[in-house]
Amino acid sequence: MSIKSHDLRKWQDIPEQAFKPAFIERYSALTDFDKFKEYSLSYLRRSIRVNTLKCTVSELKKRLQPDWELLQVPWCKEGFWLENAKGRRDVGNLVEHSLGYIYVQEAASMIPPLVLDPKPGEKILDMCAAPGSKTSQIAQYMKNKGVLVANDINALRAKPLGLNLQRCGVTNVIISMMHGQAIKNMEFDRILLDAPCSGTGTIRKSLKTIRMWNPGMIKRLSHTQKQLIVKAFDLLKKGGTMVYSTCSCEPLENEAVVSHLLETVEGAKLEKIELKGIVRSEPVLEFEGQKFNKQVSNCLRIWPQDNDTEGFFVAKIKKK
Repeated sequence: MSIKSHDLRKWQDIPEQAFKPAFIERYSALTDFDKFKEYSLSYLRRSIRVNTLKCTVSELKKRLQPDWELLQVPWCKEGFWLENAKGRRDVGNLVEHSLGYIYVQEAASMIPPLVLDPKPGEKILDMCAAPGSKTSQIAQYMKNKGVLVANDINALRAKPLGLNLQRCGVTNVIISMMHGQAIKNMEFDRILLDAPCSGTGTIRKSLKTIRMWNPGMIKRLSHTQKQLIVKAFDLLKKGGTMVYSTCSCEPLENEAVVSHLLETVEGAKLEKIELKGIVRSEPVLEFEGQKFNKQVSNCLRIWPQDNDTEGFFVAKIKKK
């Protein structure tokens, strides 16, 4: 048994014609659409992150093997793809999950907290935190030392956030519930803004994204994301680090938002993101007649076909 890095078992309940013509036209101009379609209509490999607040990597391996084969995620030492000898996929039913030893988290989703690089003792904001995968990852890198503010917009989303953080043994967190734009009178050493987005990088996990997609929705989301990124930068201490990320492949939600920040505020500088073992695509520098700030070339853009993961976008921003 081996975990395939190119395991394209197709979904059986959706035809390839489900993509809207406007979607096909748009994405054909951005990437190899045949490859994008091939991966977007295939199963996503199961992956976990070991929660080192409760369990070491070596201990977790002993608990799961030989029933489960674990393959290291190259860019995250606590991350693993896994496959069961008998074909089980219900990782969330494992006792290790209930105990908080692991978090079922997509491999690309582990990237933003790694880029944020949290340190014990810092004051950190996760502006759009639910359901808590990245929040708990930040907390484990902080070793439960310092203050971590986990914010989200409503009670329905805050409920699983609280439950997941409790399960993972996170003790340095304060959960708040408000619009990110409403946070004020605070300063943070580091901020993660994993912004609400269209999720076009996650079609292989949520097929309804294909049906929901429309250009008008993208423009509305982009407007909100621009408000959030400017507010987050305002809350950042001088010399601090902010990470902006989405699981969208849309330039208007990614490069355009970061470019808006660079053109709107003073003191923002994009840093190059260096991660071992990751295949990256070129950021989009121009879209629909709009040219973006040249600094966006430092952003990390990942299509589903690049690493057989979700599509993701990550930008690392320093406040000079």
